[in-house]
Amino acid sequence: MGLKLKGKTAVVTGGSRGIGRAIGLRLAREGASIGILALHEDKAQKTGAEIKALGVEVIALGCDVTDYAQVKAGVEKVHRALGSIDILVNNAGIDKVQPFVETDHSSWDRIIDVNYRGFLIACHVCIPYMIEQKSGNIVSLGSDAGRIGNPGEVLYCGTKAAIMASSKALARELARYNIRVNCVSPGPVRTDLWNNLHEGEKGEKVTEAVTRAIPLRRLGTPEEVADVVAFFVSEDARYLTGQVLSVDGGLTMIG
Repeated sequence: MGLKLKGKTAVVTGGSRGIGRAIGLRLAREGASIGILALHEDKAQKTGAEIKALGVEVIALGCDVTDYAQVKAGVEKVHRALGSIDILVNNAGIDKVQPFVETDHSSWDRIIDVNYRGFLIACHVCIPYMIEQKSGNIVSLGSDAGRIGNPGEVLYCGTKAAIMASSKALARELARYNIRVNCVSPGPVRTDLWNNLHEGEKGEKVTEAVTRAIPLRRLGTPEEVADVVAFFVSEDARYLTGQVLSVDGGLTMIG
């Protein structure tokens, strides 16, 4: 286990599985204490046990990121138990692949609430702790879909673009308090979300086509995204703020 983040506390939303789980484990290996906020408490506790086995403190809570009161109470518990809120990783997110004209208001509300409102709530709750201690790091999960657009993902692309744009604005607002704000923008990553969106024979063909389009000829892994998050919140990235970094095997090569 490394010591780059020893003495720091990280809150990870959607931290029970997939990329969120990988981020929690990666930051724990660097010595950080971890607060997991995830919708299903049993899954949060399971990942919490994995993190605890690495020898760091962890608080794993069931929490709906679209509910301000729940997030506020959850972060307060993490702060009370672990002593500070140094890092926020906004990872919670959902997607549904569907032609835009076939969507309805309920699907709009759900995706916007989880992806964008959840980001706003977690930031609004955590930032005052960081301002008070005059230091902090926020890393949010954008998406290359939000940078280039994907058919069938109008709502998802919009929310991810909003996260990335708002992060740049926050980076300008919060720099005076020594709070850095950056985004990691994954391309295709093999997660449960990817598998659920691309199941069956048609899904396999989509995955094969995407893999062929990626210069490195494979989908990414949650751990490869987590590595970049760990870099952004470390002192190695101390002069980086307001940045969006794609982790996509060269698929987009956005400057």
